[in-house]
Amino acid sequence: MNGQLTRTFETPDGAVHWDVTGEGEPLVLLHGTPFSSIIWRDIAPALARDHRVHLFDLLGFGQSEQRDGQDVGPAAQAKVFTRLLEHWDLERPRVIAHDIGGTVALRALLLEGARYADLTLVDAVACGEWGTGLFRLIRENARLFEQLPGYAHEALVESHLRHATHTGYRPDVLAAHLEPWRGERGRAAYYRQYRQAEQADTDAFQHLLGTVPVPTRIIWGREDRFLPAPFAEQLHTLIPHSELHWIEGAGHTVQEDAPAQLLALLTREFRPVGAEV
Repeated sequence: MNGQLTRTFETPDGAVHWDVTGEGEPLVLLHGTPFSSIIWRDIAPALARDHRVHLFDLLGFGQSEQRDGQDVGPAAQAKVFTRLLEHWDLERPRVIAHDIGGTVALRALLLEGARYADLTLVDAVACGEWGTGLFRLIRENARLFEQLPGYAHEALVESHLRHATHTGYRPDVLAAHLEPWRGERGRAAYYRQYRQAEQADTDAFQHLLGTVPVPTRIIWGREDRFLPAPFAEQLHTLIPHSELHWIEGAGHTVQEDAPAQLLALLTREFRPVGAEV
């Protein structure tokens, strides 16, 4: 699988790797955790037929730089993302964000002054008490988890990745998702980003969701075990003008479980605000 990002953007905490493909209306893809831009590999080329698609790896993820002392929490990522939009000279791009990428996109929009043409949130971390279960266990004991031997760490990450999908991964896809977290540096980066993600990252803007100023689409895998259906319904309620679309037979990683259905929704026109659902 070739998903090399050929360009870099320097930040005080390290280099962000990014790339652009296609021509037309600008569109930006954001990934979540524990993933990278690889998750958009089947979606980006199709969108690039009609859009200039920008995609990148969040700092500390994928091909972007991983190092001790980085601030890779969602608040810092939102600031970096806002600077990236300026670097790309994108005034009002379309934005599609998955998982914690939804937190980054919403913080940039509601707290950092970024502007979008429209926003699509795919199984996004955006509201409610999301930092539970294994996520909370890792976050509260990250220093202990960092001491896991390599084989145990990789087994944990692989198990977590498998929990995100409803249909399963091809072996090469699973290996690509796992690769950035291997080795001493990858292991430290994996627990660093969990340690720095806080409930406060979404609490800071949840009360502002009713003011999201752009057409907003919410897409959710019906079988999502990371963020089950009530999260989608709550987000839909908090953004009153939003659309909500379910993808049946898909888990948290709808890009892997149902790429054709996801692409069909991503290429639909937005409903006018106030239209009947």
